[in-house]
Amino acid sequence: MKYAWIDKQREFSLAEMCTILDVSVSGYRSWKRGGKPDRKRITDVQMLTLIQSIHAELKGIYGSPRMVRELRDRGFPASKKRVERLMRENGIRARHKRRYKITTDSRHNLPIAPNLLDRNFSPAAPNQVWTSDITYLWTDEGWLYLAIVLDLFNREVVGWSLKPRMTADIVTDALTMAWFRKKPAAGLMHHSDRGSQYASKEFQRRLKKYGMICSMSRKGNCWDNAPTESWFNSFKNERVHGLRYETRAEMAAMSFEYIEVLYNRKRQHSTLNEAAIAEKHPSAASFNNIIHPHPERDFFVLYHEDES
Repeated sequence: MKYAWIDKQREFSLAEMCTILDVSVSGYRSWKRGGKPDRKRITDVQMLTLIQSIHAELKGIYGSPRMVRELRDRGFPASKKRVERLMRENGIRARHKRRYKITTDSRHNLPIAPNLLDRNFSPAAPNQVWTSDITYLWTDEGWLYLAIVLDLFNREVVGWSLKPRMTADIVTDALTMAWFRKKPAAGLMHHSDRGSQYASKEFQRRLKKYGMICSMSRKGNCWDNAPTESWFNSFKNERVHGLRYETRAEMAAMSFEYIEVLYNRKRQHSTLNEAAIAEKHPSAASFNNIIHPHPERDFFVLYHEDES
């Protein structure tokens, strides 16, 4: 429960934590006193205003089931039938899903690792299995490429990188970010497709440096990396398709907001029984990571304050 997690924290102010977790200070204090948040009946007009506000805030990513849970998480009494009716009558619906397009180019002569993961997408603990992939993002200034590293335990994006070119350093930077954030023990399995970026000497040297085991999908089989493919599908449906980004900087700012503010801290996840990552695993909401430009890279990356 969000209030219980807030009650255990000492590092941040009450106002900061309530803002991050989208709960009210008064609601927390009521819970602390043993009471419950005010659940007085609200009118259809008031409920519709709340739904429209959340729909706009989250860029239309929720259909009625998740909208119900979001309203309840914010302390408002919401029935499934009522929310479904109001959304239907007012044309409020989740953004339409599009089929994900495979972009892997495995036409190279670099060494390929076996598929050690073998679609075992449910590790028992964090930092046991990470998966990675790259996608294309179009702006009026040209292409951007986004690489992510996903922890399969809770689906947290632990590392990511944006570049105007799809070279080996994009995946190496994403992995480096993930390692500095989590500092996993040796033996972690890293799974990706057979793309030249992941098979490159630069990336393989970095895996070896971090003591990670390399696993790669079978040729032409996107299902071997299904969770990461699914992540990109959701990201593009919720933030890219049907929208125009004039500059790469605008796309970069959106990507940061989606990954670090919404996805890792607020968004409900079906693999976590519709809870948010930060709700199930509070360390994902830590502010012990800072953003700064990489001295030799084209875009910002995220490292831990202690890079020693």
